[in-house]
Amino acid sequence: MQEVSEKRTIPIPEEVREAYRLWRPTPLVRARRLEKALKTPARIYYKYEGVSPTGSHKPNTAVPQAYYNMRQGIERLTTETGAGQWGSALSFAGSLFDLDVEVYMVRVSYEQKPYRKVMMRLFGAEVVPSPSTQTAVGRRVLEEDPDTPGSLGIAISEAIERCLSQENTRYSLGSLLNHVLMHQTVTGQEAAEQLRMVDDYPDTVIGCVGGGSNFSGLAYPFLRDRLRGAPPKETRFIAVESTACPSISRGEYLYDHGDTGRMTPLIKMFTVGHEFIPEPIHAGGLRYHGMAPSLSALVRDRLVEPRAYDQVESLSAAVMFARAEGLIPAPETAHAVKAAVDEATRCRETGEERTILMLMSGHGLLDMAAYEALLEGRLTPFQLPQKTIDENLGRLKQLYPFA
Repeated sequence: MQEVSEKRTIPIPEEVREAYRLWRPTPLVRARRLEKALKTPARIYYKYEGVSPTGSHKPNTAVPQAYYNMRQGIERLTTETGAGQWGSALSFAGSLFDLDVEVYMVRVSYEQKPYRKVMMRLFGAEVVPSPSTQTAVGRRVLEEDPDTPGSLGIAISEAIERCLSQENTRYSLGSLLNHVLMHQTVTGQEAAEQLRMVDDYPDTVIGCVGGGSNFSGLAYPFLRDRLRGAPPKETRFIAVESTACPSISRGEYLYDHGDTGRMTPLIKMFTVGHEFIPEPIHAGGLRYHGMAPSLSALVRDRLVEPRAYDQVESLSAAVMFARAEGLIPAPETAHAVKAAVDEATRCRETGEERTILMLMSGHGLLDMAAYEALLEGRLTPFQLPQKTIDENLGRLKQLYPFA
């Protein structure tokens, strides 16, 4: 009902508010030491979601999704996860409302980030590396490539297949869809109130994007001001993705499936093709072939600017942030940090005193392998070849000529 709702607002149930009180409101911090390090006249604020129980923005939607399923009498949820942030969040939410949770974790992240799966198990979830032998989709993928690193598209297919094969079970998605993005707007609504307390308003809003939920959660309350026609400022909105999975910067706006096994409905979105198998970069949450339909439409209409960075330049910016501010960003957030640093540097060059607002969507305390590889010079940049995109989208257009 929330996915297709035309209501302007939807109230937050008291049971969800009670759970939110464990960590909300989250801090809005002015990065004064980073400003000083960059010698910029810009004001840089970051909304810090790393104080949540699982260390990211994901519980903002995991909690209401678990709550509504509990109210319907559902006993078990299946889902997928890339870097493990979403799987951890849903596992936590399931423990709050006494739901069993089964998580299909992209194999490369399962191996790169072992403590994410420990966190999920700590909250009582079952964690399965994807692709797996537990589903027909997984077995087919493994037969074609036993050494595949996996993908979010494959993991989604497995989680949906498992949902359909079990009684009293529902599938839960942590990004992309309208209801997920709406739940995340708690971050933007809080940030707007917090900025009002210091009589400020953003000139630029920045967030990283994989499926689009954390950027949209921060940006949509401010985009609403712009779409209403009377914004306090002509705010720019920058959605930052990985060059290894550049759906909005180099993909096409087409109808595509949300999963590799083509079990989801067709979705109009920017995509690099549902058959996409990403490189095993450390920003696992950004390794998704598509983008949220509403955000895709905003990019198409040029209300949101797409930008892409590779993992080396992103994590290098995160190191600068950590040394200035004392917080270690998640690899996904590092992409947003890089964009904020670039925008602040441009302000230094032009002398503009702009306000930059960024979402710090999670901490990197369980991502030390990525930083170790960077500091030891073993991390390499990766740009998805245009040939791969063209081949994937060519097959999609053959499959669906109307796409």
